[in-house]
Amino acid sequence: MTLKYIIYREGKYFVAQCLNVDVSSFGESIQEAQSNIKEALELYFEGDKGKKEYVQIDEILFGETIVNV
Repeated sequence: MTLKYIIYREGKYFVAQCLNVDVSSFGESIQEAQSNIKEALELYFEGDKGKKEYVQIDEILFGETIVNV
């Protein structure tokens, strides 16, 4: 199964957020965040692969915008 995730910096940590399912993890480096998100996703799907809600994502576009509130 191929899952997509993003990594962003939050304070002194790097946060890895999966886009297909509601799973995230973090680490003190990008590599640690990558390793931790993989482990978290393996645990998430362990034993219940067919019972988890999964969103298929074919294309990823990155963007940024400013909203005046």
